[in-house]
Parts: sequence; C-alpha cells; structure tokens
Amino acid sequence: MTHTKTIERTVIKPLISSKYMLMLHNDDFNTFDFVIESLKELCGHTTEQAEQCTLLIHYKGSCDVKRGTVKELKPIFEAFCERGITASIEE
Repeated sequence: MTHTKTIERTVIKPLISSKYMLMLHNDDFNTFDFVIESLKELCGHTTEQAEQCTLLIHYKGSCDVKRGTVKELKPIFEAFCERGITASIEE
C-alpha cells in the first residue's frame, strides 16, 4: 500500500510590504492640532493615531507616519512640506 502526503506551500506577504517610510520631524513652530489635522487629512489617520504620532514626534524627534513606495509617498510628502511640516522619505 502506498501512502502519499500532500504538502501545501503558502507564501505569506509581510504586513508592511514596502520598505519606504514617510517620516515627520519635530519642529518648534507647528502646533499639535495643526499636525494632527494634517495627519488625518493627508494620511487618513484616525484622531487617536494622529495624536499618538504627534506625541512620538514631539518626544522622540520623529515618527514614521506612513509606509509605501516612493511613488505613493511622494505626493503626501510634498503636501506636508507645502504646509511647512518637516518630512522625509526614508528607507
């Protein structure tokens, strides 16, 4: 009697598939409320997410607020810069 065993392979995509991050950096002139509203408008964050990111930016100096490809992040990066919020795209 021959027994066969079937092995199924599944490829699991990482939760964060892209390696680029949109970073916001602390400054001395933008208010918490302005940055929170900008995060909600430009990144689609909830109020809670935006508040948490803003606190991290304030206390740690920066925070990655969105991940994606450079093509996806560049328009959002430019919109933050137009608002006077210091941002960068990092790998």
